[in-house]
Amino acid sequence: MRDPLRMWPGLALVSLIAATSYGLIRMTGIGSYGVSALTLAILIGAVLGNLKPAIAGGRCQPGLAFAQKRLLRAGVALYGFNLSVQQIAQVGSAGIAIDVAMVALTLAVGWWFGRHVLGMDRETVLLASAGSAICGAAAVMATLPMLQARDPRAAEKSSVAVATVVLFGTLAMLLYPLIYAWLGAGHFDFGIFVGSTVHEVAQVVAIGSTIGGEVAGNAVIAKMIRVMLLVPFLLLLGLSLRRADGQGSSAPLPIPWFALVFLAMAGVNSLQILPPALVDALRLIGMLLLTAAMASLGIDTRLSRMRQAGPRPLILGAGLFIHLIVIGGLVNWLAA
Repeated sequence: MRDPLRMWPGLALVSLIAATSYGLIRMTGIGSYGVSALTLAILIGAVLGNLKPAIAGGRCQPGLAFAQKRLLRAGVALYGFNLSVQQIAQVGSAGIAIDVAMVALTLAVGWWFGRHVLGMDRETVLLASAGSAICGAAAVMATLPMLQARDPRAAEKSSVAVATVVLFGTLAMLLYPLIYAWLGAGHFDFGIFVGSTVHEVAQVVAIGSTIGGEVAGNAVIAKMIRVMLLVPFLLLLGLSLRRADGQGSSAPLPIPWFALVFLAMAGVNSLQILPPALVDALRLIGMLLLTAAMASLGIDTRLSRMRQAGPRPLILGAGLFIHLIVIGGLVNWLAA
């Protein structure tokens, strides 16, 4: 049993960062630029962790570890209240097929490029590929618990993966409106293209708001379908890791229960049986829990570790970014 008194300094710190990040997003205009509370929390945490590295290993350490595991899983589970079956139906079978194809292709390209071309370690490749393929930093954080039991340095590697997602997702916000101005709306549904290829939900919202019209709505819905694909990805990842680690078929499959609860919450949300005020409150709680987990990750993010990781994670992120634009555009065009 964890001692709550040992955890409170770290939990108090990440709670303060989470509240600050969420408040800044709500009270200022920076959210319109695609900056989410999650991204802001990891940036604030990283600044604090680099200015005062002793925080991560001192009295705050038990609470920070609790945030990266328990609060993270609870936040992912409650994130299901942002999704519904009705949203999936709105984009139709073509939109769903495009999302599934892009997630599978991006994971495959990331694995091949990271492992066989760049010679990177398994954990960093999986974390960076999941972030690019599914839902940015949230996917990195959801994948992390699956890897921590196998690699004690998985948390360090996740911060590198998040950095690549933030960098290239920000670049996407600048580039996609230019692509739309160049291509126009006649080749394929540009909203589904945005939702099926851009990293973060907030970045998709920012791009959709810039372009406007039907693009904005379809972009968010397509993105949310990608978020739902996090569940089958985690289940397949658990099975693949068990086989790769040489465990027998009799070994229990590491099921990410928090991901299944995420799917169940999406089902409850689809039924519309809960009062809207309660759903809004659960969404807020989930967002704050995820934001606190990101703050903890940010505190553990060291510039020295980034330098130690070298240029290969950046090259992998750039390769996946190019893949999302080029191959994503081709897949959307073929499905149109």
